[in-house]
Amino acid sequence: MTHPDTLTIAAAQYPIGEPKTLDEWEDKIARWVAAGAASGAALLVFPEYAAIEQAAAFGTEVSGSLDRTLAIVAELAARRVTLHQELAETHGVHILVGSGPVSKSDGRYVNAAQLVTPQGLVGEQEKIIMTPFERDWGISAGGPLRVFDTALGKIGIAICYDCEFPLLVRAQAEAGAEIVLVPSCTERVSGFHRVATGARARALENSIVTVQSPTVGDALWSPAVDRNAGSAAIYVPSEHGVSDTGIIAEGPPNAALWVTGTVDLSRLRHLRTTGEMRNYADWSLQPGLVSVGLEPTVEQVSLRP
Repeated sequence: MTHPDTLTIAAAQYPIGEPKTLDEWEDKIARWVAAGAASGAALLVFPEYAAIEQAAAFGTEVSGSLDRTLAIVAELAARRVTLHQELAETHGVHILVGSGPVSKSDGRYVNAAQLVTPQGLVGEQEKIIMTPFERDWGISAGGPLRVFDTALGKIGIAICYDCEFPLLVRAQAEAGAEIVLVPSCTERVSGFHRVATGARARALENSIVTVQSPTVGDALWSPAVDRNAGSAAIYVPSEHGVSDTGIIAEGPPNAALWVTGTVDLSRLRHLRTTGEMRNYADWSLQPGLVSVGLEPTVEQVSLRP
C-alpha cells in the first residue's frame, strides 16, 4: 500500500482546564476531536501531559498532590486510549492521544503517547530523555524508539525534550519516518521556543515534516501543569517549492484552537536527492560521525489496517 502524496494535519493548542467529572473531560475531548476532524485533517495531534487534566475530576486531594495525580492518571490510561479509539473510528482520523504517565510492571512511571487509527489499532511511544522536572517527579526514561507504519505514512513521535536531540529523530528518519509528531508541555515561553527550535531543526536536517502541539493556559490547581505557554506549528524545510519560511501553519501564542495545514509529502521525498540543499543525504559528511556509531535502534511497528 502506497502512502498519500499530501496530508492535512491539525495540531492542538490545547487548554488545560479543570473538569469536575471524567464525563465532562470526555465530552471536552469529543468536542475537540470533532472540531479537528471538521477542519479536514486526517491526523490530529494532542500535546504532552494533556492527560494530567483528568486529575481535576477527583478533587483537590488528588489534583493537588503530584503523587496522587500520577497514580490516578496512569490508572486511567486504558480508558483514555479507548475513548480516542472510539473517536478515531467515528471521525475517520488518526489521533495522537495527549501523553500522560503510564505504569510499568516494575512500578515505574513513564511518559507515553499513543497513536490510534480509525480501525482501532494503537501504537505507543514512551519519552526517551527526561527533563530535570520529570526526574524530580519520579518519571523514568522509556523506550524503545519507534516508527509507526500507517495508512498516512511512516510516523515518528518525539515527545517534547526528545526532539531537542538530533540523533533520536535522525534514527526515526532513517527508519522511514516522514512525519514526526512533537507533543509538548512547557511552562515558560523560553521552554516553548527551545522545543520549537528543535522541531524546526529536525525538519531541516531530515527533509521531513514536524508537528508541534503544546498545552496552553494556566491550571493553578495542578502542581504538574500549572502554567503552560506555546503555540502549535507544522514545520518543513525552507525550500523553494515547499515553503520559503519552513512554516506550513502556525498559531497565535496561548490561544485555544486547532492549527491546520496541508503538507506535500511527495515534494519532501524529492528534496532528499534534488533539493537546493540536501541535508538528509549529506548527513554522513559530518566529520567524525561515522566513527561515533551511536545512532539509536528504532523498532518498526505496523498500524496498517
